[in-house]
Amino acid sequence: MKYLFDETSIKCSKNVTATYSTSFSLAVKMLSPSIQEHIHAIYGFVRFADEIVDSFHDYDKETLFNEFEENLNKALERGISLNPILNSFQHVVHQFNIERELINAFMYSMRADLSITDYNTVKDYEQYIYGSADVVGLMCLKVFVNGNQKEYDRLKYSAERLGSAFQKVNFLRDLKDDSELLNRTYFPHLEGQTINSTNKAVIIEEIENDFREAYKGIIQLPIEAKFGVYTAYVYYNKLLQKIKRTAAEELKERRIRISNPVKISLLAQSYFNYKLNLL
Repeated sequence: MKYLFDETSIKCSKNVTATYSTSFSLAVKMLSPSIQEHIHAIYGFVRFADEIVDSFHDYDKETLFNEFEENLNKALERGISLNPILNSFQHVVHQFNIERELINAFMYSMRADLSITDYNTVKDYEQYIYGSADVVGLMCLKVFVNGNQKEYDRLKYSAERLGSAFQKVNFLRDLKDDSELLNRTYFPHLEGQTINSTNKAVIIEEIENDFREAYKGIIQLPIEAKFGVYTAYVYYNKLLQKIKRTAAEELKERRIRISNPVKISLLAQSYFNYKLNLL
């Protein structure tokens, strides 16, 4: 009975979300139950692709990535995959008419992590962020608007800006690991230098601008998605403010985190604002 396999597939995607990101998993729980499993499916797909290029250091990453991409293409063509993560993802792609261009852009950026270690130009930096983050936001937006192209087009820019903001915050948070473990530098603002108070301020301002543009779209999202996306927005904004207060040299020494009690407090604050229509 295929429905059992499909149910098992989405449970696998949900488990991936819960295992890899407690913060994102919490935000997904704030979405309407009618769309949660679709977002789990998208996250499971992007998480697995990212794990190949970021974590499997003792294996042939390129071969694994090639095989993953080949299986992805077969899943999209056939409408089924024995890989449960790809099986749940292909269902979402077909149900909500997610464009192949978004998927291709994501895979392009993931593949770049196999060989590119420095993004020296703004163009390369923006292209990487578009593929690694903006398109993920756009895939989720397709679900949020239930495939409505007119609504998608109206909210597309804000969704891209939110994806960019999230990714840039991740870059700052993970500066130590990206540099020491992966030998990567994503910010062209550094120009081969280490981060300092001057170039850090430029990056922070860029992210704050992204958040401002993103918020304009968040408040216009369908009710099924608004609270969950707003919760993630509040969490990442809080993380950015903590990074902003942290000395530049300290960002190269430790990963900045938000404690679980603070996360719960942020959730309560988000719920309060949402219920009182303060968004």
